[in-house]
Amino acid sequence: MPKSLKDLLYKVSLLATSGSMDAEITNLTIDSRRVGPGSLFVAVRGTVADGHTFIDTAIEQGATAILCEELPANRADQVAYIQVQHSARALGLIAANFYEQPSQRLKLVGVTGTNGKTSVATLLFRLFRSLGYRCGLLSTVQNQIDDQVIPTTHTTPDVVTINELLIRMLETGCTHVFMEVSSHAVVQERIAGLTFAGGIFTNITHDHLDFHGTFDNYIKAKKGFFDLLPLTAFALTNVDDKRGLVMLQNTVARKESYSLQTLATFKGKVLADSLFGLNMQIDDREVWFKLIGRFNAYNLLAVYGAAVLLGEEAEDVLTQLSGLTPPPGRFEQVISETNVVGIVDYAHTPDALQNVLETIDGLRHGDEAGQRPRVITVVGCGGNRDAAKRPIMAEIACKLSDRVILTSDNPRNEDPMAILEQMQTGIPPVDFKKTLTIEDRRDAIRQAVLLARPHDIILVAGKGHETYQEINGVKYDFDDREVLREAFANAGNQ
Repeated sequence: MPKSLKDLLYKVSLLATSGSMDAEITNLTIDSRRVGPGSLFVAVRGTVADGHTFIDTAIEQGATAILCEELPANRADQVAYIQVQHSARALGLIAANFYEQPSQRLKLVGVTGTNGKTSVATLLFRLFRSLGYRCGLLSTVQNQIDDQVIPTTHTTPDVVTINELLIRMLETGCTHVFMEVSSHAVVQERIAGLTFAGGIFTNITHDHLDFHGTFDNYIKAKKGFFDLLPLTAFALTNVDDKRGLVMLQNTVARKESYSLQTLATFKGKVLADSLFGLNMQIDDREVWFKLIGRFNAYNLLAVYGAAVLLGEEAEDVLTQLSGLTPPPGRFEQVISETNVVGIVDYAHTPDALQNVLETIDGLRHGDEAGQRPRVITVVGCGGNRDAAKRPIMAEIACKLSDRVILTSDNPRNEDPMAILEQMQTGIPPVDFKKTLTIEDRRDAIRQAVLLARPHDIILVAGKGHETYQEINGVKYDFDDREVLREAFANAGNQ
């Protein structure tokens, strides 16, 4: 439905305008290729391109209005121009106005942190559907409108796409939406204009320093999400993380906490952990879950706490949670005919890799002869991302594995061998003999299977749910789970 430009600018701080503010707008876009008559083109300064360089193209395409930070010297008479200090921030408010504030008509919960975002958001989505609600999900793995799956390319889409999805969710009858909120999204204003019913913090460790520059900037980006929460929202934090309380310092939202180690609003304790699941005590109730590992104990606590804060009965929440399975590519198991256990996990940060390997170590027990299953880890690091973590990842893999195979992840536009050479610098001399470097990821997984004995555990880390491998800007079909199954089948036929 068309909206007048004047109505779309509600709450937007303007520096200057020219042309008719009564012009009708039928489309918002930051992509000049999607401009047509009735379009408001918003020139956003991005990390790769500056939208201001495409203003002339947008006008040639028939744009009705241009919003920008710097007015062009030559302006078309038939076009309305709006100058603002921050285009991306203004776009958030405009998108919310264009779609008539869908986030205010839903219970929108954001999840942020280095690790666990996808698991917590997905588990909340599954939980609330099992409780009888229609729900939406915005995640790394996929966007979902109840049972309709929509492919995704970023942890957090642009703010126009978010509002488009939210209005579709409303029209489908959704009442709750669970959304991953990345640090990039906060800095790039991709959540501007959204009204959240709650925010959840999982943890924070070194990641994305290629984008943020320093760890302090990364922390501030995560904290920025909680600073934006309204008085009516809840802010739920992991107080076992040493920066958990930092997240809540300036928020006006209701402050809540969860913990396995200390006093908190929602308190949990791991009673038993095995390859078959977790036995936990949560707020004096004993519950068995299908998820595995201490890191998942935190995820479950976060989900439980958020559900209760959203008004659900604790007993109903725990009953439904006990039946849920992990999201794809999160400690996902593939088992061979000879009982070699393959585990595919998205762990792509030092902390995540350490958590998964420590969990595996706690789950392996000796046989009657006292022989413990060996751990064989296949791991790489992505290209065009934080290079500082590469030697650390290799060091952690060596420390907590019996054999390590360094391999290519998503090299993107970097030389795969250059990435692997950086990883190799983290290998302690004592571990040289137990480490192999195989650039081809498929060959690396096959080699891990050939090295494995019955009951050994193979961890394939870094890509998890991804069904591609990105090399020189091209995405090739590649699924760690399928490659592992093929390798098991071929090894069994030899």
